Amino acid sequence: MTERLYYTEPYRTHFTARVVERVTWDGQPAVILDRTAFYPESGGQPADRGTLGNAAVLDVIEREADGDGETAIVHVLSDEVSVDVVEGEIAWPRRFDHMQQHTGQHILSAAFAQGLNAETVGFHLGADSSTIDVDVADLEMESVLPVETRANEVIWDDRLVSIRLVEGDAVASLPTESLPDVAGPIRLIEITGPAGATEALFDANPCGGTHVARTGEIGMIKVVGLEHRGEETRVEFLCGRRAWRDYEARRRITADLGRRLTVGIWELDGAVERLQEEYRELRLSERRLRERLLEMESVQLVGTATVYGDYRVVGAVWQERSPDELRILALKLADHRDVVALLFSTNERVHFCFARAESLDMNVNDLLQEACAELGGKGGGRPNVAQGSAPKADIESVKAVLHNLEATLERDS
Repeated sequence: MTERLYYTEPYRTHFTARVVERVTWDGQPAVILDRTAFYPESGGQPADRGTLGNAAVLDVIEREADGDGETAIVHVLSDEVSVDVVEGEIAWPRRFDHMQQHTGQHILSAAFAQGLNAETVGFHLGADSSTIDVDVADLEMESVLPVETRANEVIWDDRLVSIRLVEGDAVASLPTESLPDVAGPIRLIEITGPAGATEALFDANPCGGTHVARTGEIGMIKVVGLEHRGEETRVEFLCGRRAWRDYEARRRITADLGRRLTVGIWELDGAVERLQEEYRELRLSERRLRERLLEMESVQLVGTATVYGDYRVVGAVWQERSPDELRILALKLADHRDVVALLFSTNERVHFCFARAESLDMNVNDLLQEACAELGGKGGGRPNVAQGSAPKADIESVKAVLHNLEATLERDS
């Protein structure tokens, strides 16, 4: 069995070990050592990175127990290691980051349990942020903020984080209900009460991960997102340097926005509200202006209509006209007595809208189905107005479809 140095020496970054087995893992060379400081992926915490000799450690994995019941730790490498005794070095920034996030998770989970009676049922330590899933539905940030405050107070108290092994009859008396189903002693992570106080432990939980020695090393915890997942809520959080980087990114963004809007950062919400109101007014003015222009255009188009028996037909093909604009224009044309509108626009797709005056006895949806058949499109509607679209086609092909529809109307008139 590999001696796991990270259990007792999480701050250790260098070690010497003997290679006991060489294997291939997913096509990469790999070794098993008699001792290691490399933490394998486990319990929601990612594996360490670093080097063994001249080879980079790409991954660290716990191999399932073999015939003698022992679990091996496999170090997946970038290159072969030919020597039998190797020097290992842990990538400390990554290790310490994981220690901050994992201990921060213990504190945050305990604060949720104590403040909201919300138990943690899942944990994931990601590359950019971490999450816990708590067994309370639809949590909102207002109720989470006191929990976050309590967690940070524990951090700023700089409390001791201790590790002890518990076995035998002592396991039954542990102050936790979430005991792992493992043989042998249980590794317990304990966070003390305030310095000099007689208060019971803040938290005690079995865990095989790496942790800081004192809560002050975490720096701070910041909850940055909530996701409602049925009967649970996923809480996204940042600890330590991650929280600082997030703050700095937000500071830069707000400072830049303040500069652009020529206001202080504490006035941004008011400035944005004013911009939103101005935007709504501009959109309303633009919509009214567009409708007036389309009204004028419809009058002009009626003047170009072709007469077929009891009705006048306005047929047109444009480029880069939106489906919404086509529909508005078609309906305005249909407001004119005895007018039928057959309007097309070519864009990334071909869009078309047909409409007719209420006084006419004609089903423009039938005409639309003819256009769909010729262009390979889909659409539908009512006898007085119908709309559809088809794959992109050149403007001359669309004009040919319009010509065929006008020929049909001419025959039927």
